[in-house]
Amino acid sequence: MDVKIRVVLLIFVLSILYVLSKGLVDLGDRVSKGLESKGAKTDTADNKGMTESLRLKIADANYLSKLPLGCIQNPLPYKSGIVISDSSDLAMPQEHHPAFYGCFDWHSAVHGHWSLVFLMKQFPNLENQDSIRKVIDKNLTKANIAKEIEYFSLNKYSKSFERTYGWAWLLKLSEELYTWDDPDAKRWFEALEPLNKLLSQKYQDYLPKLVYPIRLGTHTNTAFGLSFAYDYASTVGDSALVKSISTRAKDFYFNDKGCPLSWEPSGYDFLSPCLQEVDIMRKVLSDKEFASWINEFLPSFADGTFYIKPAEVLDRSDGHLVHLDGVNFSRAWCLYPIVDSYPYVEQIANENFNFSIDKIVDGDYMGEHWLASFALYAYQQNLNNSNN
Repeated sequence: MDVKIRVVLLIFVLSILYVLSKGLVDLGDRVSKGLESKGAKTDTADNKGMTESLRLKIADANYLSKLPLGCIQNPLPYKSGIVISDSSDLAMPQEHHPAFYGCFDWHSAVHGHWSLVFLMKQFPNLENQDSIRKVIDKNLTKANIAKEIEYFSLNKYSKSFERTYGWAWLLKLSEELYTWDDPDAKRWFEALEPLNKLLSQKYQDYLPKLVYPIRLGTHTNTAFGLSFAYDYASTVGDSALVKSISTRAKDFYFNDKGCPLSWEPSGYDFLSPCLQEVDIMRKVLSDKEFASWINEFLPSFADGTFYIKPAEVLDRSDGHLVHLDGVNFSRAWCLYPIVDSYPYVEQIANENFNFSIDKIVDGDYMGEHWLASFALYAYQQNLNNSNN
């Protein structure tokens, strides 16, 4: 065969092979994208390590501790929750709230204390532990907590102050102290105990009057408030509160079906209404009841197609938009406890956690005053699941 003809044939064959290979690559890309849209994850560099258990190093703990430590005694800026009925009600935050006056608002000051307690428990060699103990020791005194209790009867409007988001975090702080075999922790818990009892009674008075649950993705979400309070009540043996929460949670959520997860998140959410409901129901139902309930509530769990993409934040200096970093952490803390029953959701929880963890220390106070607590609570839930 003539050399020229051979060259032409070779070029023709190579061209056909090129076209075929490009078509296969394009097809592979389309299949990969189709799987991702259904919640399945391909083994790419971006996803590498997502299914590994999270591990917080001492250097990370030291850094994260600086966020709440830097704000729990910082009285300004402060977003007050006061309703003024008389001019005498006006006062600086530290006068009304000598224990929880920092971190921009009352509930963030509370869970800032929780973060520091958790970090000291988890990392006995935390580098600034002495400073942390001195700060908490100054804040959590019996006299300061007595003043905090007074605020709830300041006027007829203050009795519902921080209902139920702040209440829930206060009880979570107390639970963390109660389970720590440490002399300071025991003293701090004793100082908080009168406030714990007040809030326990407030829950029990309020829940029978709440006809419908609040399903928002922000502070007033009922399922969140019930879930944290249930943990506290179960841990310290507050049987009356356990019974009240268990009864009302079943009243509110037992017949729920087909939660519209695709509607989430809303623009300012830091909680997932669907997943917070999952979180409380796994606690108040038996394993068998919960398995049946979640199949109706979120059928995608059972068929393996459940997926929730991390929420994006475009402006972390905006106090509302930065909430969406929080929703990634709160999704994770709701998913980690059910990994044993649905192993594939660990990857989804890790993806949401990892998406925001490196963004909470960007130097802007609007996120830094609270996001460490959300990240640490998600980490704690992962740790608890890994240890079980």
